[in-house]
Amino acid sequence: MQISSDDFQHGQPIGVDFALGAADGFGGNRNPQLSWRDAPAGTRSFALLCIDTDAPTDAALVGAPGVEIPVEHPRGDFIHWVMVDIPADVGDIATGSCSNGVDARGKRAPAGPAGARQGLNDYTGWFAGNADMAGDWFGYDGPYPPANDLRGHRYFFRVFALDVASLGVGDRFTGGDALRAMQGHVLAEAATWGSYSLHAAA
Repeated sequence: MQISSDDFQHGQPIGVDFALGAADGFGGNRNPQLSWRDAPAGTRSFALLCIDTDAPTDAALVGAPGVEIPVEHPRGDFIHWVMVDIPADVGDIATGSCSNGVDARGKRAPAGPAGARQGLNDYTGWFAGNADMAGDWFGYDGPYPPANDLRGHRYFFRVFALDVASLGVGDRFTGGDALRAMQGHVLAEAATWGSYSLHAAA
């Protein structure tokens, strides 16, 4: 199975049009186009995740005055998008069809392929203490790496071919919930990634 995007090349930078954060505020926050093919026989649905694998593990360093987060700082995952129950006959998501702009406090009912369900991304927890931004952040919200991070961030778009039509997760599911529910049901996986940074030296 293979996945690709018309909006960025594998291993190359993602444009600000697809990012939540920009050098001067917010980016376009549009979901990039994605297409996948060559799913194995027996595929009954797909799941899709976008994961930043370079998120700093110490939130206190993010935006701290006079601090630059070193490249060697320990990193963890930050989930930007999780979608499950994508019908087996779907193999393409158009640019901006699921996210097109910034919704303060998160999207209530993000658009997507008929029958698919989108879960909470990790901005839900990140913005929980922010009176202007706190809310349930469903669907896609793009890159917003710390401007003081010396490490460029990689965003992995992963698609899974599953042997079940529905994962049966609840209404407020997370990427972690989806990954756990997939155990034992993955027939194939494909991934592509792009990079993004707000630090001039990264």
